[in-house]
Amino acid sequence: MGDHANLLSQFEHEMIATYRGDGYRVRDNGAVCRQRRPMTRKRPLDEVWTFGVPNASTGYMHIGPEVVHRIVATAFHGEQPSDKHIVDHIDTNRRNNRAENLRWITRLDNILLNPVTRRRIEIAYGSIETFFENPRAPVNSDGIKNFEWMRTVTKEEAEESRARLQRWAASDTASKGGMLGEWVFGAKPRIDVEAEIVRVVPSLTPNAIQRNWRTPSTFEQCPDVCTPEALTEYARRLTAGSVFARNDYGDSLTVIAEQGDGFISIVSNQPNNSVKGWAVAKVTIEDGKFLHEAMGTYFTPEGAEKKHCGLMGRPFEGETFDDFV
Repeated sequence: MGDHANLLSQFEHEMIATYRGDGYRVRDNGAVCRQRRPMTRKRPLDEVWTFGVPNASTGYMHIGPEVVHRIVATAFHGEQPSDKHIVDHIDTNRRNNRAENLRWITRLDNILLNPVTRRRIEIAYGSIETFFENPRAPVNSDGIKNFEWMRTVTKEEAEESRARLQRWAASDTASKGGMLGEWVFGAKPRIDVEAEIVRVVPSLTPNAIQRNWRTPSTFEQCPDVCTPEALTEYARRLTAGSVFARNDYGDSLTVIAEQGDGFISIVSNQPNNSVKGWAVAKVTIEDGKFLHEAMGTYFTPEGAEKKHCGLMGRPFEGETFDDFV
């Protein structure tokens, strides 16, 4: 406890920043203090200096639902330049949120400019080329999620550890047991392939049609009558585990169904033989029929949930595996 308090007080500069609707005092040692919102009840983490709490899945430090490194980067390096930019931990220590250890960077630059990242990829995959060919098949798969070595550090420790990592990255004899964290997937450039537009076609359900959905399907919960009120009834029928769509490949089961303004967003679990096991669909009413539009398929439920949140106009914090493949 004493060491923690001592680390909190070791700083040179303090900034004020606004991030996602909250005000923060931010120190260059990576500590943040969330400000109480005017005319509202004080929240447990308001007016408290903290480095954050590590997330067991990602290793990032959090204060409530927010990641600390983005708050610090915003305070000391400005707003996110574009949606293509991420916050790079230069020494790859996700708990080292010191201002000088953070920078806004594109995913591709995270490989090209960070020798430590490059070296870790080479150890895990054998080569950069192999990583780009198949980022889901590391040779050193045991080390993909190892955050045990990460911790909050002093300025001196940060400088020393960065120098050691850079020497290690430049060495031809770097340890073959190097561990690779999930951060590596932030390095692969997103390749946006323009989807082939598929025309609207009839479905096997009489009052339903399909867009960007090649396989003729039946929609088991689709109401018989197509009215604006029926859209609400359709959403009500799509309970978790119910069959959303059925075709020659099998049944797609409802995971999430939520009604928005004039549409329903559905996350479904695909048949067992699907390469991508999760899908998102959007249902609207068009020309007196229920239009079922395929919005994408995903390797992970998190990827599908992120798309769903986007359709519903809600933020989804963080990145998913599907963002980089």
